[in-house]
Amino acid sequence: MGSVQTAISQASPPKKSFLYDPRVRGIFYQVLLVCVVAYLFYMAASNAIENLRRAKIASGFGFLENTAGFDISQTLITFSAAGSTYGDAFVVGLLNTLLVSAIGIVFATLLGFTVGIARLSTNWMVAKVAMVYVELLRNIPLLLQLLFWYIAVLGPLPQPRDSYVMGAGFFLNSRGLFMPRPIYASDAWVIGAAFAIGVVGTIVFRRWAKKQQESTGRQYPVGLATIGLVLGLPIAAWLVLALANANPVSFDLPVKGTFNLRGGMQILPEFVALLVGLVTYTAAFIAEVVRAGILAVSKGQTEAAGSLGLKPGQTLRLVVIPQAMRVIIPPLTSQYLNLTKNSSLAVAIGYPDLVQVFMGTVLNQTGQAIEVVTITMGVYLTISLVTSFVMNIYNRRVAIVER
Repeated sequence: MGSVQTAISQASPPKKSFLYDPRVRGIFYQVLLVCVVAYLFYMAASNAIENLRRAKIASGFGFLENTAGFDISQTLITFSAAGSTYGDAFVVGLLNTLLVSAIGIVFATLLGFTVGIARLSTNWMVAKVAMVYVELLRNIPLLLQLLFWYIAVLGPLPQPRDSYVMGAGFFLNSRGLFMPRPIYASDAWVIGAAFAIGVVGTIVFRRWAKKQQESTGRQYPVGLATIGLVLGLPIAAWLVLALANANPVSFDLPVKGTFNLRGGMQILPEFVALLVGLVTYTAAFIAEVVRAGILAVSKGQTEAAGSLGLKPGQTLRLVVIPQAMRVIIPPLTSQYLNLTKNSSLAVAIGYPDLVQVFMGTVLNQTGQAIEVVTITMGVYLTISLVTSFVMNIYNRRVAIVER
């Protein structure tokens, strides 16, 4: 009897099927889900193509090479109704969207940080004004704010013949802000090169100063060095070119005519209304993000900085904000994405962004809804993914490193 039990105990346990492995099951179900989704997309695309064929509606992306036949009020590239294509119109709309989004992110960040810090001010009036700003603007729909800026604020401006003369070649009227347009000479690239060198030099100097401070405790004037490199070098390059009797930059001034202004550079009221609306609206949300991030920093950090002799401004800039950024960055990324996507509301006030130009005019003229909608969705998805990728890189840099 004992020998039988020994033989049974020495026998190898039965092998289990690979399906009992959780990792294998997970991979199997994921592959199955991908196959099902791909099949559904294939069936939807096949049905759409067949329905378009039966309705004798053109499909494909060849329409992008057809002549557009319409003008666009704001273009960052050369565009004409007779010589440009729908593909060019797509590029114009995309560039206009990127322009207002990039400028809006910069100004919304600056305004949002200012208001967020003001909400924590010990001055009662400053804190209450910041609170009213946040509670008012973030609770009013953005579309209504855009219409307010465009109709109520910019709408009553005078006609071009009665433009407000602001001096130095600046005129303001219902068609926008007219200002001098810079004309660059062939050697103006020297100024741009000086600016690029200044930016690179600033980055190198900041890193060097940070290492020196960590090793020796000595602080260097990073702010003054940044101003001197980024602004001083281009100004010096311009002065050298000017002294060499080569004017690198001249200006085309707008001239007030009988009914309109000629020359110069025009900033559309639609652009101003959209930019102001996006900035003020998004800044209200960023302000709350900043306030929450600052409150997340332990009060002991502020007390320790004060015991070391740091002033309140230095404490906020050198101690509190760097630690608060670890909390601020993730929700701040969401606000950047919201600003970019909210720029599509520009269609309500006539600003020629991607949605207004491509999803509006091009779609109405070509009737190829599937292609136009797919391209537009892909563009906004790409912009969002790139923005998230960049912000995630910065988030990893400021994240707490556990040792």
